[in-house]
Amino acid sequence: MQLSHVWSRATPVFDDEDLVSCAGLVPVMALAERAGLSELISSKVTLASTRVASAGVNPAGKLTSIIAGMAAGADSIDDLDLTRTGGMGRLFAEVYAPATLGQFLREFTHGHTLQLASVARAHLVNLVQRSGLLPGIAQRAYVDIDSLLRPVYGHAIQGASFGHAKIAGRVMLRRGLSPLATTISTDQGAPVVAGIRLRAGRAGSGKGAATMLREAIGTARAAGASGEILARGDSAYGNSAVVNACVSAGVRFSVSISKNPAVSRAIATIDDEAWTPVNYPGAVVDPDTGELISDAQVAEVEFTAFARKHPVTARLIVRRIRDKARGDELFPVWRHHPFFTNSAEPTAEADITHRRHAIIETVFADLIDGPLAHLPSARFAANGAWAICAAMTHNLLRAAGTLTSPRHSVARGATLRRHLVTVPARLARPQRRPVLHLPAHWPWAAPWRTLYNAVFATGPPAVA
Repeated sequence: MQLSHVWSRATPVFDDEDLVSCAGLVPVMALAERAGLSELISSKVTLASTRVASAGVNPAGKLTSIIAGMAAGADSIDDLDLTRTGGMGRLFAEVYAPATLGQFLREFTHGHTLQLASVARAHLVNLVQRSGLLPGIAQRAYVDIDSLLRPVYGHAIQGASFGHAKIAGRVMLRRGLSPLATTISTDQGAPVVAGIRLRAGRAGSGKGAATMLREAIGTARAAGASGEILARGDSAYGNSAVVNACVSAGVRFSVSISKNPAVSRAIATIDDEAWTPVNYPGAVVDPDTGELISDAQVAEVEFTAFARKHPVTARLIVRRIRDKARGDELFPVWRHHPFFTNSAEPTAEADITHRRHAIIETVFADLIDGPLAHLPSARFAANGAWAICAAMTHNLLRAAGTLTSPRHSVARGATLRRHLVTVPARLARPQRRPVLHLPAHWPWAAPWRTLYNAVFATGPPAVA
């Protein structure tokens, strides 16, 4: 594709008040409102006393402006100005300037972030009911928990401290803030964020995990998880508080557990004949014997964990892998990876299900590629509110994708923004009837119409 030489002499002028660059915000924000976003914010979020008199006014309008900007691709407070360009003021009411939104976020306290987190949980439940998000949740749901470290660079940022991060397989100290997140997913549905809480960078991965897990389980049940719920986590969450929270809530758990003398003794009791290969992707079948050839094998033994305080007896499932660094050993050398579970699945299936805990990393990748690319404020509570808004935006886009097509129901956030949100349009009112003129030959016009019709149920937009 080459630029026509005629346009090399063109004069660009930013002067059209009837153009919008993100017409997809119309059905997306309409979906948010039909799920009760503004009503939930108005009823739950109250900034009674503020340093600036007008900063706490109309939290519903300001928070929906932030979420709309994030849905369109904003990853900083300044980027929220894109919601005021062109004809956006004609499409939406209560559109605020970035300075006003930044001032509003800086008025947040820890209590206000808890109020906003309550809104996020209730809005997720409403989205599930309105859009069919999380298909199959009545049969089985998965609640995953994990943390990440987001780097920050300003010396005045509250809570910023050095924490452990893994980059390219190497663990290193990095200065930042550490959000703890929980997600809900199903066998057929992509994960959504059940909750997110910002913590200092030096916070241990398991700090506050039991409380977050209980809230996520409650949210899953409110969203329709009437069947089995399986909570999953890595070794940072294989502790008494998390496991007993699952037992008290009546859900199954599957958490990695750190090796200690008791675990090592339990592994040593497993008979050599008990190990069976696992059918991972890449495993092959021996053409002579028909048996599976895999470097990974699994076995299990009954085990009582946390015997000193709150003992729990369940299955210790161990996956062992040949140590490739010991190529000249006389006898096979194995590395063991145990996890603790009360799942009813057979050993090999339980191992595969546990390893799918990594699905939460896809949510982190989406958030980092979008609104959580930055934590934009020096105030800790403001960044906490920003993280919660990012989670609500992720869930909203996931619900919009579910209404659009099976392909979009599992698409990345960047794909959903490109296909459904950042669609340019020209506003017109022939005979006082509002019309959105969208680009001809838009590659994703059919999915866009499907979303529009599903939200408004008024028939398709007119086609020129």
